[in-house]
Amino acid sequence: MTRDAIDAVIRALLNEKDFLNGLDEKIGDGDHGLNMARGAQAVGDALGELDDGADTKKILHTIGAAVTANVGGSAGPLYGAALSAAADVLDENSAVDAATLEKIFGAVISEIQKRGNAVQGEKTMLDVLIPIHESFSAENCAGKSLEEILTQARDAARDGLEFTKTIAAKKGRAAALGNKSVGFEDPGAASTLIIFRALCGFWKDNLRN
Repeated sequence: MTRDAIDAVIRALLNEKDFLNGLDEKIGDGDHGLNMARGAQAVGDALGELDDGADTKKILHTIGAAVTANVGGSAGPLYGAALSAAADVLDENSAVDAATLEKIFGAVISEIQKRGNAVQGEKTMLDVLIPIHESFSAENCAGKSLEEILTQARDAARDGLEFTKTIAAKKGRAAALGNKSVGFEDPGAASTLIIFRALCGFWKDNLRN
């Protein structure tokens, strides 16, 4: 199931390569889509070399290393470290549920904040990741099915990306533009939404089957 979920992410990133490049042309180097597509292909290759019996922890560590080695710019080390951090909070009893996802995204955010020295509101992927994490809190999940929780998290991620249009970049290459970056979506936040949207679609389909 983990492999199939990752395959869904790979397809989504390859399909959105030009879209992400277009966003990045406005406030960056114009190659974020290409970098993410390269990483997606490397992840596919790494998965193909794993034993069929590899558990989720092993899979996430493996693809984290592939992302770090193959995605250019700051995105590669950040996404790679985030995947490894996610792997480290899992054990053999971990399941796809709100509690596990809250733990995973908490670890991901902590690692990205540490490595990127960033906080919410600086026009980065954190502006999507933090709303996702909050959606999985016990308070926000009370009385809701997992499908409903995934929908609220996906919607929160979408709203987080929209939020990046309203603020100036304070990190990365776009920070040099200052207020001229207002009005444009952050490419890293956009790729984070694409990844999470693909995962949500896969998980919700499996809940119905």
